[in-house]
Amino acid sequence: QGKQVILQEFEKSANVFLGIPFAKAPLGSLRFTPPQPLEPWDYVKSTTTNPPRCAQNPLGGELVAKFFEKMNDMPLKNSEDCLYLNIYTPADLTSKTKLPVMVWIHGGAFLGGDASTLDGTNLSVLENVVVVAIQYRLGIFGFYSTGDEHARGNWGYLDQVAALQWVQRNIVNFGGDPNSVTIFGASAGGISVSALVLSPLTKNLFHRAISQSGVALMESLNIKFLILLQKIAALAGCKTSTSASMVHCLRQKTEEEILNTAQKLVEVLVGGSIGKRKKSFVDGIFFPKSPKELLAEKQFNHVPYIVGVNSDEFGWILPTLLEYPLSGDTLDQETATTLLWNSYPLKIPRDLTPVITEKYLGETEDPVKKKGRFLDMMGDLMFGIPSILVAQLHRASGAPTYVYQFQHQPSVWGNLKPATIKADHGDEFFFVFGIPLGKESFPEEEKQLSRKMMKYWSNFARNGNPNGEGLVNWPVYDQNEEYLQIDITMKTDKKLKEKEVALWTEFLSEKPVGVKRDITEL
Repeated sequence: QGKQVILQEFEKSANVFLGIPFAKAPLGSLRFTPPQPLEPWDYVKSTTTNPPRCAQNPLGGELVAKFFEKMNDMPLKNSEDCLYLNIYTPADLTSKTKLPVMVWIHGGAFLGGDASTLDGTNLSVLENVVVVAIQYRLGIFGFYSTGDEHARGNWGYLDQVAALQWVQRNIVNFGGDPNSVTIFGASAGGISVSALVLSPLTKNLFHRAISQSGVALMESLNIKFLILLQKIAALAGCKTSTSASMVHCLRQKTEEEILNTAQKLVEVLVGGSIGKRKKSFVDGIFFPKSPKELLAEKQFNHVPYIVGVNSDEFGWILPTLLEYPLSGDTLDQETATTLLWNSYPLKIPRDLTPVITEKYLGETEDPVKKKGRFLDMMGDLMFGIPSILVAQLHRASGAPTYVYQFQHQPSVWGNLKPATIKADHGDEFFFVFGIPLGKESFPEEEKQLSRKMMKYWSNFARNGNPNGEGLVNWPVYDQNEEYLQIDITMKTDKKLKEKEVALWTEFLSEKPVGVKRDITEL
């Protein structure tokens, strides 16, 4: 039993079903286990309130948190019992309708986020698709692993697989076509989409994929999780030697105790905390091999794939969240090198850091420009380069691949961000979800941009090709490497990040023998 939402401006309405469970609550002995199927229910469930979000610590960066609270006025409860999804469908469905399904996987560094912050109503109704937003376990709850059979890990990824299986079985009851499912996500959601493309467990569960600012090769930006195992257990007060007893002890802890442990862990690891507790373990089940190997061996789902990044991925929101000391307008090269070395998730060999900084910052003496180049470098290393590498490897399988760079700064940020930053990390999803529509605060040109992006995305969901009437042609990403620049005025260009990718490949090939090979798996 859902609720109806009317979009006054468009004289259309949506049916919205919030908080549908897709797996058993992962509580007690089910903590750190794969998601279990639900018992069927024979009564009408009310699905009119947002589900609790998965257990998480509040995201850092007060400014950012305040901004998002202002954006959406719904406080969500946190709970370990969080394996729910939300469904948005156009209201005027007949029983014969079978619409393309778009499954949204939220971001939040695998530490935070939820299925309810972004409302799928506009996308569903205006583009005539069924939008499903799913939740998955986060942080320690989602990715804790002992590296052996006692807790293989990747629980959060297995939750995503379970949600896709639920969609296959049930979406037809909501007017959706189980044979036309597109998965899309941003940031950690984009990494998840890329991981689902690589996993053998997802065969036939989806048919197209879109990664917005996140791909599975970023796994190597994240710290080796095993080193932390003893630490997690010790911080939680489980000083035991065997995996089995460690897992048993951690299962007895309250949700609160585990979250406090996670918080302490972030404090133990100085430097950026993005994706700190996330290591996509080659668990032998979700990932039979490392993402890099699966890509190189073309062992993945060869589905049509859109991969995109924003022009300023490390522009403002990430340095703010990660508390980088970048308050002034200038930066000297020495500080930049130290910051790069301390950017724990990047794990760049120490002797390479000054070389990389020199390549990026060396061409200018102007300390203001140096700061800009530093932000570019971090954006490239964290997002740009891995995204292009994945697009190239995906294309090599013969699957249709499309690449975009989003370049527009949403006016809604006002004076919070410097004008030099165009599209910051996370700025594109305002437009993909049609957030500007029907809101006075957004200028007309942004509403138009939003309608175009919704069109590209939903055309792709319909037929594996984003192009359609009234849209600038978005070329396929082939040997010429053409891509779409998404802005108020759309343009195509070619060879996105070509120089940077070449530079990176060269660095890795010249790596001194003394440095362990696994330092950067990009």
